[in-house]
Amino acid sequence: MLCIKNGRVHDALQPDAYLADILIKDGKIAGIGPGLTPPDGCEIIDATGKEIYPGFVEAHCHVGLDGSGIGYEGNDVNERNDILCPHLRAIDGIQPMDPAFREAALAGVTTVCTGPGSANVLGGAFTAIKTIGERVDKMIVRDPAAMKCAFGENPKRVYQEKGNCTRMTTAARLREALFKAQEYDRKRAAAGDDPLKQPAYDMKLEALLPVLHREIPLKAHAHQADDLFTALRIAKEFGVRITLEHVTEGHLVADELAAEGVPMAVGPSLTHATKFELRNKTFATPGILAAKGCDVSIITDSPVIPLHYLPLCAALAIKSGMTPFDALRAITINPAKHIGIADRVGSIEAGKDADLCIMDGDCFSLATTVEQVYIEGVPVK
Repeated sequence: MLCIKNGRVHDALQPDAYLADILIKDGKIAGIGPGLTPPDGCEIIDATGKEIYPGFVEAHCHVGLDGSGIGYEGNDVNERNDILCPHLRAIDGIQPMDPAFREAALAGVTTVCTGPGSANVLGGAFTAIKTIGERVDKMIVRDPAAMKCAFGENPKRVYQEKGNCTRMTTAARLREALFKAQEYDRKRAAAGDDPLKQPAYDMKLEALLPVLHREIPLKAHAHQADDLFTALRIAKEFGVRITLEHVTEGHLVADELAAEGVPMAVGPSLTHATKFELRNKTFATPGILAAKGCDVSIITDSPVIPLHYLPLCAALAIKSGMTPFDALRAITINPAKHIGIADRVGSIEAGKDADLCIMDGDCFSLATTVEQVYIEGVPVK
């Protein structure tokens, strides 16, 4: 057991920090409050004068599939031989010993949602994992967490020589895959327990069934406003859940997006506008969307931005108008909700994983030092 005493707790649930002790048992937060009496034999950490934050959460990245020193030859993000790859699983490609994981953990980023795709119309299944471990199976928080799909310039550019050179074709290919999965699902249900009536096994269509059954969302890569609405249109047509990823032009259509009520992950913003659909990129986007009442996460899209700069990206959003509390929620509880793991991470609450970050100052200040990070109650060293 461990008791962190007298720290200023930023729980990501209420705007104001408060002095409290945090009791940790079996990797979980067992209690929070002032003046807790730790049981006999409990390790005591004095956090007087320190700031305690939830472990930061990244809602969308590709770490482990592409990261530190991997280069083109080691990049496993996009399968370039097949535009439709729903059957691919992030856990089969993640390299847990990528130094990017440890760099992230030491900076307080304790959970990430990572996976394949950006060039593929359907890229495969994302997974939510902790950032410390040697074997991905033991790092998993939720798998699968989402099914990646992509709109806009990437599928057009990568597959223009293979029959996909317009946005209309991208949308049509996604619709066709979902239609086929619906038909496959109906045939399976109609066959009941009779194996002779079951349709021939199709690995790609099987992988889409959790999407059709609303167990996981489509995770839609979309920058331009029109692509955002195409993604929403298709999700409504098939009655599936969806989250929007990147949302570069979200500030231009903030009222429309607020009316939709879907989770949005904004970023990566700390880069040049490297293609036409990024020309309206700004760090003001997350703040504008949050002010409209949207559920906004801020992302690095690592390795586009190194994962350990997630708090810096939130700080730059504050500089561009986002409130500090909204920015904190955008790298803690909102991404946890976005990827369906808010029951375990994203805030400092009794019963949740003891993922905590102790700092000597404001987490959004470059002058602040991260003094200790805990993942499930174990210090990151």
